[in-house]
Amino acid sequence: MHELAALGVVGLSRALKTRAVSAREAALACLREVERREPGLHAFLTVTEEEALAQADWVDARRAAGEPLSPLAGIPFGLKDNICTRGIRTTCASHMLESFVPPYSAAAAERLSQSVLLGKLNMDEFGMGNSTQCSAFGGTANPWDEARVPGGSSGGAAAAVAAGEVLFALGSDTGGSVRQPAAFCGVTGLKPTYGRVSRYGLVAFASSLDQIGPLARDVRGCAAVYQEIAGRDPRDATSSPAPVEDCLQDLEKGAAGLRAALPREALELAGPDARRCTLEAARALEQLGARVEEISLPFWKDMLPAYYVLSSAEASSNLARYDGVRYGRRAQGAGSWQELMRRSRSEGFGREVKRRILLGTFVLTKERFEAYYARAQRVRQAAAAGLAGALGRCGLLLTPTSPEGPWQRGRSLPPASAYQADLFTVPASMAGLPALSLPFGTDGEGLPVGVQLIGRAFEEKLLLQAAFALEEAGKGAGL
Repeated sequence: MHELAALGVVGLSRALKTRAVSAREAALACLREVERREPGLHAFLTVTEEEALAQADWVDARRAAGEPLSPLAGIPFGLKDNICTRGIRTTCASHMLESFVPPYSAAAAERLSQSVLLGKLNMDEFGMGNSTQCSAFGGTANPWDEARVPGGSSGGAAAAVAAGEVLFALGSDTGGSVRQPAAFCGVTGLKPTYGRVSRYGLVAFASSLDQIGPLARDVRGCAAVYQEIAGRDPRDATSSPAPVEDCLQDLEKGAAGLRAALPREALELAGPDARRCTLEAARALEQLGARVEEISLPFWKDMLPAYYVLSSAEASSNLARYDGVRYGRRAQGAGSWQELMRRSRSEGFGREVKRRILLGTFVLTKERFEAYYARAQRVRQAAAAGLAGALGRCGLLLTPTSPEGPWQRGRSLPPASAYQADLFTVPASMAGLPALSLPFGTDGEGLPVGVQLIGRAFEEKLLLQAAFALEEAGKGAGL
């Protein structure tokens, strides 16, 4: 990795402010890394070199003139390709939107307008997958071992950060799509509280679950990016008006006096490496002065099937707009509007997207609605209440991020088995809670293992503070 990427977001921000390095130099260093690593990684779907260098020159000129700039001005970054960018194609890694160029940018992208966008990052099609092998344009590799998957659906974002192609990236998290690839690629990923970051301009998968979140090399970098993108946006009706705390202030306060809980069910369902690293993280928190206790959350296993019912139902509804008429792929030579719609959708959507549309449509039928969709909503409400109660007593939950590590690329897993990768990330998404994955140790093959912290709604500051303390403890222990 080049030395500028190794500085991390905050370190490079300081270097840019003091003009020890220019924004153009930072952009060129990252672009060289993109050129070197992309043949093997395929983390990018679109590289915007010309636009990036023009933006870097703009930042350098404003800084030379002494104009005020944002803390992230001039820092190279990437966007998952379901976050709209005006004038730059946004494909969602799908043939359906292969040539779509949005006329507007997402709110989160607008808030990073002084940073340097290097391009759009690969993903599972429409965010449906957990390996980034469901991309219509070819899968992404894990930088630690290119024979393995990087996780998903924000696998391109995690891989690009881990490889030093960008300093940070924005992904989207519906059931773990920021946290699980962060764990697989050995970086830090944050899913903010639902409503904390505007979803305006994020192509919808499951609207009651989707949330944009940052990925960076460390907790401090995640906190800095989160600080820039969080806050009320009147264009998103679900955006919260609650004030955003300064998460960088007191980040180094430590974990003394904090209380965390280990859900017994999560430990029982984890593989040996994930369980070992999570228990090591618990011991590290205790050594830092936190109190860690084991609790039982019997509803934990019910949340995964409920999630797939609800998210597929919402996906079925959201993806109905891609009909070959208004925008997106249009099949040629259709003899009727029915044939046009059928062929456009058949040609435009991949296998996993079709599977979830079918599942979602099935559970929304009159005959199945009560047995599946309504029941899943009741599970969600009860589990959210249970998590709120547990967090009311302890403040934080500590779990593995994923039951197992990254599997081999090209390995075909039955859908039900692949969905198990979301076992520990889904609960925070279903309850709308903030959650963060950070690397804490390695498995028997030297691959990174992530642990997850879940916090109370809108308490990202405390969550990041605990994560930073744990990160520092891991460094001190050589993890």
